[in-house]
Amino acid sequence: MHINELPTPTLWADVDALEFNIAEMARRLPGKRLRPHVKAHKTTELAKLQRDAGHLGFTCATPKELVGLAEAGLGEDLLLANETVDENRLRAMANSDARVTVAVDSIATIDAAARSGISECVIDVRVGFRCGCEVEEAGALAEHASKSNISVRGVMGYEGHAMGVVDVNDRRNLVEAAMLRLLEAHEIVGGDLITGGGTGTHAINTWVNEIQAGSYVLMDTAYTEQQDQPFKQGLFLQSTVVSVAPNFVVCDAGLKSQGMDHGNPTWHEGEVLFCSDEHTNLVPTSSLKVGDRVSLVPAHIDPTMAKHQVLHLVRGNEVIDAWKIDLRHW
Repeated sequence: MHINELPTPTLWADVDALEFNIAEMARRLPGKRLRPHVKAHKTTELAKLQRDAGHLGFTCATPKELVGLAEAGLGEDLLLANETVDENRLRAMANSDARVTVAVDSIATIDAAARSGISECVIDVRVGFRCGCEVEEAGALAEHASKSNISVRGVMGYEGHAMGVVDVNDRRNLVEAAMLRLLEAHEIVGGDLITGGGTGTHAINTWVNEIQAGSYVLMDTAYTEQQDQPFKQGLFLQSTVVSVAPNFVVCDAGLKSQGMDHGNPTWHEGEVLFCSDEHTNLVPTSSLKVGDRVSLVPAHIDPTMAKHQVLHLVRGNEVIDAWKIDLRHW
């Protein structure tokens, strides 16, 4: 199938870029140095490529992701990096055929995990503006987990506030300040794991012993201004021009088909004016007619992937495969 035969709006991945990105990250962070975050792509077939590149442990954002990876035979070492007190979901993870570790940052999250049969955790430390406990709380939480028959593997901290900072020196300073807090907590808690980081800080964060990068596989436009990023844009939103006005055209991929929290998509053949529910208005550099195809670049891949059921794999202009985005929802 030619790419222009796909029904729109639909997602497609550049296979060459995808394969390059996986290989490049495996070279930079081999084996256990990387715990890929599947929240970025939510696709077990893609996770298998990461496994084949040598990464046997995975980071998950939702219980659905974790259980889905376990069912796909990718359960060697799975970390749920978000807190939950939903005991049905915790029990489903505990009963899966996987090694399961959950992030905890309170007595309540530890108790819910213990009641549900979870046997391993990391203490999530607030190093920015996400979840986590204070450094001075980490020791007591680790002790409570141990008394609840939950083994404490170490600490986790996510420096999300530094991830998209363009200037590399500013980004490094933010990461260092955050990670010094994490190391202070690790001195108290102990354990083998010091886990954190992401695509934006993968080359900077040398304080943790594993990086939870995910976006590198398909890339966000938020990272394109960072000169130290070697990864290629791999995700595109195929759309059809459905209306033509004197000064702009309208295509059929709107905000319901792409994540908008990082702003408008980009388009290499003109200007993006704005997105509405089902449409995006464009100013092309050359004339377009109704029925022509355009490929938008979503600004944020994580929520964009969550809006679609299928990812098409494209090499050149030929569709060579289609993968279910099977880890969507919770």
